[in-house]
Amino acid sequence: MSTFIGQLIGFAAIIWIITKYVVPPVRKLMAQQQDAVRTQLDDSAKATHRLAAADQFHAKRVEEGKVEGRKIVEEARTDSVRIGEQLREQAVVEADRIKVQGGQQVSLLHSQLIRQLRGDLGAESVQRAAEIVKAHVADPQAQSATVDRMLDELDSMAPAAFAPEVAPTDMRSASREAQAAVVARFEAVSGSMSAGDFGTLSDELVAVGSLLLREPALARHLAEANGEFEAKRQLVARVLGGRVGSTTVDLIDTAVSVRWSKTADLISALEQVSRLSLLAKAKREGQADEVAEELFRFGRIIDTQPQLTALLSDYGKPASDRVSLLRNVVDRSSSRLNPTTVALLSHTVELLRGERADEAVQDLAELAVSSRGEIVAQVSAAAQLSDGQRRRLTEILSRIYHTPVSLQLIVNPELLGGLAVAVGDEVIDGTLSSKLAAAATKLPD
Repeated sequence: MSTFIGQLIGFAAIIWIITKYVVPPVRKLMAQQQDAVRTQLDDSAKATHRLAAADQFHAKRVEEGKVEGRKIVEEARTDSVRIGEQLREQAVVEADRIKVQGGQQVSLLHSQLIRQLRGDLGAESVQRAAEIVKAHVADPQAQSATVDRMLDELDSMAPAAFAPEVAPTDMRSASREAQAAVVARFEAVSGSMSAGDFGTLSDELVAVGSLLLREPALARHLAEANGEFEAKRQLVARVLGGRVGSTTVDLIDTAVSVRWSKTADLISALEQVSRLSLLAKAKREGQADEVAEELFRFGRIIDTQPQLTALLSDYGKPASDRVSLLRNVVDRSSSRLNPTTVALLSHTVELLRGERADEAVQDLAELAVSSRGEIVAQVSAAAQLSDGQRRRLTEILSRIYHTPVSLQLIVNPELLGGLAVAVGDEVIDGTLSSKLAAAATKLPD
């Protein structure tokens, strides 16, 4: 019984302890759990309401989207129609523009093609004509006939032709008059001179000219127009006395007693008289034609050798070196030149000052011809002229220019036929090559 009571008391104690210490926390925990569940239920209800509202909003927006989509589709359909119409209009305009440009391009290409065909046809025609002409003039008689036709044309020109003007000179009037006075003095004293005297006079005048080139102060004093002619003659006597002959001193006295526009003109006059003296020597010896022909041939040689011309015209080298070069060239030539020709060429190279050697030699050749009372006609032909053609051409040109004419013939097979005649600055070109070239230049572009 006691055991039972004890157990009962123990059980009661346990119940009390549980009631006292366990039940309150459990109850509190349960209350908290209940509150949490109620809160979650409230949140769940609110979430349900929000979800329902969201569904309604979504459905509304979907409906609005459908309406907006139908509107956009309708607008797109309208825009597509409008854009299509605009594109069709632009396509029509662009097609018209392309057609116009295409037509212009076709017209341009057509014109270009026509010009090209005309040019090709013209070039082919000229080339074919050149071949026919070359084949024709391959026969010497046919080639000679072209010269005869040219002579006929020149003969018809003779009544209407005019005499060429005298080639202009760089000298002013004072120097021209002074040079004429010196030349006149030379002509006055030359009548009693021998051929040897002419050669000596020429050498001495060139030596004086070289001295004046080396001594520009002396040259300026002798050429200046100060009126002190007697003082200048006395200076000439002191400088040249005993070194040159009396004839040379006489000519120098005449030169310093006249007025010169430039100092260089005095030297040019001395060179001119020196050349006339040698040409007079050649004429006295009966070699004037030979000398003139040799000067012309040598001029043609240096025309074809620009390097030789440059060396002979190189003023940076002493005159003696240039003269030595000239004599070496002359000595090595296939044909021996007349000593008078060599002297004329040497003097010309020695006194070069500002001009080219080929131009100076050309002037010298023309002087050689004009000193005989003739003018020079440079004639270019494809072949040698017959004696009859030379005589006829000389006679025709003499009638045209009213003075004796000396022919200088240049043979150039490339001319094909006909003649080209140059007298001074006047050129009459009747060669077949020039006519073919003229035809080529007149072809359409």
